[in-house]
Amino acid sequence: MRFPKWLRWAGMGFLSLLVACQGMRSAAPAPGPALSTSIPPTPGIAAPVPVALAAGAGEAVAALEQQLKAIYQQVNPSVVHIRVRSGQGALREESTGSGFVYDRDGHIVTNHHVVEGGGTVIVTFADGTEVLARVIGTDPDSDLAVLQVEVPSERLHPVALGDSGAVHPGQLAIAIGNPFGLEGTMTVGIVSAVGRVIRPGSRVFSIPNMIQTDAPINPGNSGGPLLDSQGRVIGVNTMIFSQTGVSSGVGFAIPVNTVRRIVPELIARGRYEHPWLGISGYSVTPLVAKELGLPAERGALILEVDPRGPAARAGLRGGSRPIPVLGESIPAGGDLIVAIDGRPISSMEDLIAELEEHYRPGDEITLSILRDGQTREVRVRLAPRPSS
Repeated sequence: MRFPKWLRWAGMGFLSLLVACQGMRSAAPAPGPALSTSIPPTPGIAAPVPVALAAGAGEAVAALEQQLKAIYQQVNPSVVHIRVRSGQGALREESTGSGFVYDRDGHIVTNHHVVEGGGTVIVTFADGTEVLARVIGTDPDSDLAVLQVEVPSERLHPVALGDSGAVHPGQLAIAIGNPFGLEGTMTVGIVSAVGRVIRPGSRVFSIPNMIQTDAPINPGNSGGPLLDSQGRVIGVNTMIFSQTGVSSGVGFAIPVNTVRRIVPELIARGRYEHPWLGISGYSVTPLVAKELGLPAERGALILEVDPRGPAARAGLRGGSRPIPVLGESIPAGGDLIVAIDGRPISSMEDLIAELEEHYRPGDEITLSILRDGQTREVRVRLAPRPSS
């Protein structure tokens, strides 16, 4: 499968990030003691400017370093290097990625795209142990997969799972993985955004509530853990936005709460059934609503209804009159979804996240829609999502 140049799978990786605290030099000395460091000059190279750390900053930096060291020592034994070999002889190909130990039964979580296409899967642990693994479950729509290895339980170190619902922009984000095949690489950054709804490459369905981070992620990091400041997994590193295929400071991780929901199903059944409404839609903003003459400023406007899906059976309508809006043509006249079971919907992204996180196939939902200026309640029974 090929993806646009601006969207690359992390495929598998991370580069190191230097964390430093540099104070501003000022004419008046800061109150209290200051810690200064200097580096001997190298012949032929200008001497570096000494770094002045304000009182207490040195201790804070040292504490952060100790915390990162402790996290690495705690989590790195849980992170594995995954190699997938296919073909033979001169035609043999090998792709690499990362993963982490999920439990003491030998289950390992990684990305679907790391093992997609089959082949021999080889897992290498941090201590050098190398074993064959079998794929026991995959879910292309969430880009998650589960492997299983035959390793004594006492030698397995499961990760601690956090809560991605509590993740917020600005908090520390730490990744451990195998970028470019460089095993056991740690990188550090922050969570730069949450709640992203991303449709990877040529996939049909989007992944909701993804975590965005500026921690460097590169080919080889895919499937590895994104951690919080306590060493708990908050996401599975999956992809980057990049013009070059290497880190541009915008990476994405599948939220760990999605892992909690899907991985047990992959272990038990080998697959996961997502709920399906059967529409394509558009996120309405106040400006778009004004241009289209809609009675509400926010919502999910139905553009098209799949004739095979639950929405069609419930009588929901898509657009029929293409209207130019802000430089693009939008099919107008479709139903505007403004709530699901009484909870407000302000965008198509909201609707996707609500369906994915709170419902399963077979559930019946009530959609509040606006049609011809009137509010209607429509009951829809969700179906299993068709294969993408």
